[in-house]
Amino acid sequence: MRLTPAERRRSPRIHVQIPMFVRGVDAAGAEFLDLTKTLDISSTGAFLASPRLLRADQILNLTIPAPPSPAATLPAETPPIQARVRRHRNAGGVHLLGVEFLKALD
Repeated sequence: MRLTPAERRRSPRIHVQIPMFVRGVDAAGAEFLDLTKTLDISSTGAFLASPRLLRADQILNLTIPAPPSPAATLPAETPPIQARVRRHRNAGGVHLLGVEFLKALD
């Protein structure tokens, strides 16, 4: 019996758009910071819409920006989530990236 890709997923995906900063190093060795959004997310990975083409197996740092807070003790963004690009495709000028988190979210 063959399983479809959806049946092989380690955790269920939630279809939600969340703004996210993606930090990494491009093919020329220059650091970049892009604002992207999730198309779906799970505890083990996410599907992102990115303005930048990234290569498979590239390591990224993802952070979710937080709204401004009057309390100085709250961070301006979440701690970085390290992820590896597992797949990518172009869709009309937007790059769709499947990333796997190096450590599952709790």
